[in-house]
Amino acid sequence: MPVQPDGTLLYPVVGYLLLMGVIAAWSYGNTDSVDDFMLAGRGLGTVIIAGTLLATWMGSGSITGSTNSLAYSYGLWPAVLSGTSALVGIGVLWFLSSRIRGYDKYTIPEILGDGIGKEAKAIGLVTIAAAYVGIVSYQFTGFGFVLNVTTGIPVETGTLIGAALIIILATTGGLMSVAYTDAISALLMAVGLIVGLPFILSSAGGVETVTSNVSSSPFGSLTGLQFLGYWAPALLLILADQNMYQRIVAGGSNEETDHGIGIWFIGVAVTSTIIPVIAFAARSLFPDIEPGMAMIAMTTVIPTWIGGILLAAAAAFVITTGTSYLLSASTNISQDLYRGFINPNASDKQVFWMTRVTVVVLGAFAFVLGQYFPTILSLQMLAYTAYGATITPALFAVFLMRGHLTKLGGVSGMVAGFSATIIWSRVLAKPFDLNAVIVSAPIAAIVIIAVSLVTGSTQSQAVTSGQD
Repeated sequence: MPVQPDGTLLYPVVGYLLLMGVIAAWSYGNTDSVDDFMLAGRGLGTVIIAGTLLATWMGSGSITGSTNSLAYSYGLWPAVLSGTSALVGIGVLWFLSSRIRGYDKYTIPEILGDGIGKEAKAIGLVTIAAAYVGIVSYQFTGFGFVLNVTTGIPVETGTLIGAALIIILATTGGLMSVAYTDAISALLMAVGLIVGLPFILSSAGGVETVTSNVSSSPFGSLTGLQFLGYWAPALLLILADQNMYQRIVAGGSNEETDHGIGIWFIGVAVTSTIIPVIAFAARSLFPDIEPGMAMIAMTTVIPTWIGGILLAAAAAFVITTGTSYLLSASTNISQDLYRGFINPNASDKQVFWMTRVTVVVLGAFAFVLGQYFPTILSLQMLAYTAYGATITPALFAVFLMRGHLTKLGGVSGMVAGFSATIIWSRVLAKPFDLNAVIVSAPIAAIVIIAVSLVTGSTQSQAVTSGQD
């Protein structure tokens, strides 16, 4: 059956948006410096850290793409299993959290610049800004889905409204605003998913009806390699996601940060299991909808009070993730490009206002970009893979290859990873229907190691020869 818009579901969404506006106004008055705008004054406690990490990660990519779209399109098991990639990544970040805080940097390109060189910093800032703009663009679309379900307006119109809201909220209070709204969003989503699941399963015919359609294959209708192509990009992104690093650095202490990451792990485990179940259940009631609308569509067939909470939480996740990635991409332009290359003597105030201006410019570009991709999942995979193949191998080489990583090795690997992603995805149009990560991430890692070994050996020989 078609999705029937329900205007009463809009009330909780509007109520939450008003609350976010109040928090943004408060944050605007308490944000006076670059440190406040980008790292929330480095004073976030355990609960706020956990909430902002969960809400930032579980945005439109989870609610309308990723596990949601995978469950609707390919089956329940591949969607549930795909959520384990984030859990692996969170475990690694948990282990590295004290080292990440020790770097005390605003951005990933700053770490790459220190560990590899200014060329790596330049490649990193361009790649991250581009990938994050792509991620922001499908947050706009996700909000368009929410408004379509509640009001019946076209998704395109709702997307434009979502773009305006996200740009305004990101421009006001920075991470100070985003972190606190994230924490409320995370609580709303946890309550909405847990309370709403029994109602949704009942509407779909009960647990037995839903599970009777579950494939016995762990990969559903996907092959093992195709599944890996969906599983790996999320892992590679989260391992080097600048948003997560900024929130880890923004914690008030190592202990509060570690506890926050632990709660984040539990939250992702719960939400990335429930969302696929809801999306899979939607197949029996809404067999002909856009896959990205699967979970959101189910809010129209359950009691209004719980559907409204779930939809408000979905809208909140979409908006807070959009503001986070838009803010982070703008930070790359203002901190890494403007202060790092164009005006090294820029004052904090100049960088502060440059970030706000850049938020508006990149937000407008993200809206335009979103019009050129057929589905949220396709754009999500390209953005994740471009980031994961270019940034993650180089960043972990900085962490793990101390004394062995060379500038040429690091830069060559970043160029190889990005080039392989674009060639495989856009030029060759995904041969064998495999996402580019299967090829591009291994190529990047191999090039970094091989070139570093060769150039490191050459440098050692040159030093020895000079001593002789």
